[in-house]
Amino acid sequence: MSAIHPKTQPPRLLLIAPHSSYRIAPYLHAAQALGVEVLVASTSEHSLVSAVAEGLRIDLHRPEQALASLLDEARLRPFAGVIASDDSAVDLAARIAQQLDLPHNPPAAVRLTQRKDQARARLQEHGVPVPGFTRMDLQSDLAPQLAALHYPCVLKPLNLSGSRGVIRADNPQQAMAAAQRIAAIVAELDDAEAQRHILVEDYLPGIEVALEGTLHNGKLQVLALFDKPEPLQGPYFEESYYITPSRLAEGQQALIARRVSEACAAYGLVHGPVHAELRLHNGEASILEVAARTIGGQCAQLLKQGSGHSLEALVIAQAMGKPLASATDNSAAGVLMIPIPRAGILRRVEGLGAARRVPHILDVEISVREGYELIPLPEGAAYLGFIFARAKTPEQVESALREAHAKLTFVTAPLWRLQ
Repeated sequence: MSAIHPKTQPPRLLLIAPHSSYRIAPYLHAAQALGVEVLVASTSEHSLVSAVAEGLRIDLHRPEQALASLLDEARLRPFAGVIASDDSAVDLAARIAQQLDLPHNPPAAVRLTQRKDQARARLQEHGVPVPGFTRMDLQSDLAPQLAALHYPCVLKPLNLSGSRGVIRADNPQQAMAAAQRIAAIVAELDDAEAQRHILVEDYLPGIEVALEGTLHNGKLQVLALFDKPEPLQGPYFEESYYITPSRLAEGQQALIARRVSEACAAYGLVHGPVHAELRLHNGEASILEVAARTIGGQCAQLLKQGSGHSLEALVIAQAMGKPLASATDNSAAGVLMIPIPRAGILRRVEGLGAARRVPHILDVEISVREGYELIPLPEGAAYLGFIFARAKTPEQVESALREAHAKLTFVTAPLWRLQ
């Protein structure tokens, strides 16, 4: 991979990230390969990652203060591009890039993607297919609201990701229980609106897919379309298998890309990474989510399969105004985001060696350390780890992931809480 900078002085990239982000290290590696210098603006000065510890300390919960600090830094030495690693940083990244006249999404468009109710309303206004939806007021009488819902339905927080707090209900009794569980989850948020209201949408049976892409001057380039072979029917919607290339018919794939492009236009997104989730139902592709960020966790490792470059390299190059050309790779790849089987304390993981020896398995990464608490969905917000596979066909990838997962045993102990 060739560097994208002139030989005199490397351009500087601003990477805004929470200190615990999975994405920091891959971005740093990609930037080094491209010959780009990185300043990490993060929330911690005690990171084991030197680039974070030596970077700029900001408070993402105080955006005006953080914005002022970043502008001061830019005056000392300019940035050639700005990237946000995670949802919590995309708004600030858009604002600083706008101030510095660098490629960016309008901040209002980014904020729209982070509020599910407002995003649904915007798409509906523009004729982009979405599930039927309404808002529920948790501080008002729930009984008449529950009686007015269409069942089955899905209840979810307004601004959480990763399927956290997402619960299916088939009747008013289940919806009441779901609303009470979600109320406990959102009570910890620093957002009065998200504490009071939740989104309720019609449950759409059908195939769910994920699309990863980038926007350049408002035009969507699809980097990968992921099949999700597990039937995500609820009551909770834990992400698990992502496999690419998709096995859907070309017409279905084209429809998915068209709907994501329409959604981006409706929001006003024009630049940078896009991660979208959709459901195929009755011949239509309905938008569940479009986020102005990359895919979460370690799953970005799969993107090199489709483009010849890492996802981080593609995002960095585009942020610097010099997009990389895509290569062709005819192999298949996939990941299993290892679900948490039960609540408790993780004691040990058995079968790692056997899982790693399964043909086509690239690696098995366990993210949770022994002795840590495991919290399943819908309250939880993490996975046990990731299993990666690569093979000639998607069928071989899926088979390898399932075989490797079957060889793992997670030994847990009950969690005893003092009353």
